[in-house]
Amino acid sequence: MIAKPQRLRPLEPTVIAVGSNLGDRGATIRAALDDLAATPGVRLDAVSPLIETAALRVEGVDEDAPRYLNGVALISTALDPHALLDELHRIEDAHGRVRVERWGDRTLDLDIVAMGGRHLADETLTLPHPRASEREFVLAPWLAVDPDATLPGLGRVDALLARLREGDAS
Repeated sequence: MIAKPQRLRPLEPTVIAVGSNLGDRGATIRAALDDLAATPGVRLDAVSPLIETAALRVEGVDEDAPRYLNGVALISTALDPHALLDELHRIEDAHGRVRVERWGDRTLDLDIVAMGGRHLADETLTLPHPRASEREFVLAPWLAVDPDATLPGLGRVDALLARLREGDAS
């Protein structure tokens, strides 16, 4: 019997937020992006410049905590959202990520910000990322690599970033 060829899913444009505030942050992020690019079903299309930001805790900004390096990677993937999330967790674990405290210090943080125009909400994943529109450290790097970026359901990234910055100025 001849096996039928598997039908490949089309590549879906996806935005991944990257961050680190422990260890050699830049080296960890570069290595993680190499790992992401080597993941079957993933093509790395662009990487933003990294920006340094204060640590954000559940209670707010923590100026005493180690500072983060943050950026975004634009990828195209044939993986479904949960398979991609599993791969991101695998990469985080390989780089020493420990999940002890919500929004705690970490060697590596990889989050799916948006995946095509998908809207998804279940016990493990929400798309688009529920706080992306509130995070300058996501929006500014994203805008740097995609000036026409749109956060599904919320609008253009340049407009979201401008509103966020206006709110900081008040």
